[in-house]
Amino acid sequence: MIPYGRQDISQADIDAVLDVLKSDFLTQGPQVPRFEQNVALHVGASHALAVNSATSALHIACLALGLGPGDVLWTTPITFVASANCALYCGAGVDFVDIDPRTYNLCPKALADKLEQAERDGKLPKVLVAVHLSGQPCDMQAIGALAQRYGFKIIEDASHAIGGKYRGEFIGSCRYSDITVFSFHPVKIITTAEGGMALTNDAELASKMALLRSHGITRDANQMTHEADGPWYYQQIDLGFNYRMTELQAALGNSQMERLDQFVARRHQLASRYDTLLAELPVTTPWQHPDSYSGLHLYVIRLQLDKIGKTHRQVFEALREQGVGVNLHYIPVHTQPYYQRMGFRQGDFPEAERYYAEAISLPMFQALREHEQGQVVKVLRRALGIHGG
Repeated sequence: MIPYGRQDISQADIDAVLDVLKSDFLTQGPQVPRFEQNVALHVGASHALAVNSATSALHIACLALGLGPGDVLWTTPITFVASANCALYCGAGVDFVDIDPRTYNLCPKALADKLEQAERDGKLPKVLVAVHLSGQPCDMQAIGALAQRYGFKIIEDASHAIGGKYRGEFIGSCRYSDITVFSFHPVKIITTAEGGMALTNDAELASKMALLRSHGITRDANQMTHEADGPWYYQQIDLGFNYRMTELQAALGNSQMERLDQFVARRHQLASRYDTLLAELPVTTPWQHPDSYSGLHLYVIRLQLDKIGKTHRQVFEALREQGVGVNLHYIPVHTQPYYQRMGFRQGDFPEAERYYAEAISLPMFQALREHEQGQVVKVLRRALGIHGG
């Protein structure tokens, strides 16, 4: 089976983890701050906080921005559920903005229209989570301008996008956002096995997130309510969580960072080759906005079902049956039973639902070999009912 995604682990990665296993620290040692510094320097952010998952990063980002009961977070329906669930963890509400039919990201025009109505209704969001689907950045300049006008905060969910760029700057610089979140899950561009990171240029937000990731506990005398009882002393000054990243994970991340640009460049080679190989098939290949340089975590095609004579499910199942481990990113969040119990309904976000009815994620990872890619396309042709070629 050719998977849709796979980690790329080198001997250097293995050696880095083994070195930590032989060291004095398995957690809370030097590797985590080094990893934070490496990522922050690479993308051009002032502060970076490594955590045990991107979901944890989203959670503490929302809390640091003051999201809570009575507030609402908006995001896209085409994302993993964590992009919306993070609001519910804080006791806030959730709403969605439909997608752009070309980028599949949150649509700035739909956002502007919804904000105009929300202002009239007195129901503006406190936070917007802009998800860079597949690694292609949202139109952050337009979204940032709307945030200035309507007064909401922005989290970039860049779980798919480390190594990508927007308007010539690395995603994660937070030029148009308050906080950016990365994921280091094994199928992502670089991995720490499990792990995530929150980046910001705001020292106060960074301090708040650092506190929240470790039980709300501080050893900083400047944050304490009174003088320390002794050198052992700490205080819990907030309700936090155990969201820390281990030294083993950070060591793997530090090693992987050395190949980040190489990984993304290889993904672009593969995407370009897919574009050529699929050009005459009844599928829509990913469109890239000229302002963006995608991290290319995913390569999503859309089936032109009116030209195929087969259903979406039939094509998907035929691919898997022939050893191509395709996937679908994502089922619209508003159609999930949990969210439907909140009142969301089929038909609420039609562009997202049209996307879901046609989308298939083809294998995309830096170690994908050209003959494997050729096999993917060959099987896809058969699944579409096209013979020869």
